[in-house]
Amino acid sequence: MKKIKQLYILLALCLTATSCSDSFLELAPISNATADNFKTVDDFELAVNSAYASLYTIYHPEGPISYVNEQMSDNAIMFNISGIQADKWQFKDYSLMTTNTMLYQFWQDYYKAIFSANIVLNKIEGANLNATYKDEVKAQMQFLRALYYFNMVQTWGDIPLVTTPLTGDEAYAILRSPQAAVYEQIKKDLLFAVDKLPLSSAIASAKVGRASKGAAQTLLGKVYLTMGDKANAATVLKEVVNSNQYALLPTYASLWGPTVKNTKESIFEIQFLGGSASAPYSRYYQTFYPNNNFLGFYGSGMNQVTDDLYNEYESKDPRRDLSIALGYNNGNTFIAQKYPIKWTHTAAVLGSGNPLSNNNFMVLRYADVLLMLSEATGDPSYLNLVRSRAGLPKFGEAGYPSAYGTVDLAVEHERRVELALEFHRWFDLKRTNRAVSLLAPKGKAITNDKLLLPIPQIVRAQNPAITQNVGYN
Repeated sequence: MKKIKQLYILLALCLTATSCSDSFLELAPISNATADNFKTVDDFELAVNSAYASLYTIYHPEGPISYVNEQMSDNAIMFNISGIQADKWQFKDYSLMTTNTMLYQFWQDYYKAIFSANIVLNKIEGANLNATYKDEVKAQMQFLRALYYFNMVQTWGDIPLVTTPLTGDEAYAILRSPQAAVYEQIKKDLLFAVDKLPLSSAIASAKVGRASKGAAQTLLGKVYLTMGDKANAATVLKEVVNSNQYALLPTYASLWGPTVKNTKESIFEIQFLGGSASAPYSRYYQTFYPNNNFLGFYGSGMNQVTDDLYNEYESKDPRRDLSIALGYNNGNTFIAQKYPIKWTHTAAVLGSGNPLSNNNFMVLRYADVLLMLSEATGDPSYLNLVRSRAGLPKFGEAGYPSAYGTVDLAVEHERRVELALEFHRWFDLKRTNRAVSLLAPKGKAITNDKLLLPIPQIVRAQNPAITQNVGYN
């Protein structure tokens, strides 16, 4: 446990010890002095931890994945959230301007994260270290790079594809690569990771939170699905099932809580350590709490739950009340405002007005694998395992909702309620070509052109050869 706490503290330091270049790609978050001093295992462990620390930014509750998957979907809205209101509401309203400050920040965040992987990959090749160790480090970094590029290509389409550290001048010469080329690099990275990463059960306790073979396989399965390759998706996802490394927990309730960490259902999980402002504490509880200070801290009002999501749950589905609160009390007055509660930590220590929460965040979990398998194969038996855990009628049985009469609709419904508010919804709807037809009738100003976000104007001002996505000026 002492080693794990030391790792958390090291990750926190990594978040504050980086500097950036002036390139539009923001490709230099590690100082030149640090980048030139990769020699020992300790040097590389520090750099690997720095790369993993980028997860705190990308999967921040107000980060790029949260905005595109929840605010741009039918799951969430926001109330009284701090910051530049117009920029934030543009995501929800499909009115994104190329000058949106958050859009550019998200672009920078991704390329900083990708650089942190690329610098390790560049330096490990010439290091005089054990070959097995070098392969595992490369696999870890290629997994992270694949994850970030997968998120980016779904968000922007064609993007600059960078696999080596670049100077600022070099970065300006990089143009957008076609989506097909980006996906080929993602697959290449993940296939290497699958081959070289250890099973989850073989990861040492001091390295908890690092990617496993199962994490790489799960992500690769999702990549294949997104590419329309259901056969390969099914093959790799079945390998995850047959590895016997993962299982559904007995109840949905047992997935959540500030002390619930790295369970048998978790495949890839971001690690947090609450109780200290100097450690990477979890921010989901505060950010998703309504914008008031009745509990001694101000909530941010992010990802407040829509009635549409709440009503998607079947009346006897226990997951609804474990995922969503109906509102909060202001003294003796109840304020109706639905909000997420999966990451609640009411006993969190307060530091400078912030709850220093302890809840981890699961990026990939086993229920996701089972639902993707039903999507890939058309076989509802995997989906029914998830429904059985919730105590609900199986697909094909009496009592199953008639509104979801095909396997495809059943998967769409089940993913929405099982994985609610876990940053999946918009990418799911894009993958199944359902985003426009489902969201437009609900009042979203979505069109086929707006299935991709605009390239930030600053990027194109710095390099006019960078093209813009259709539908944006």
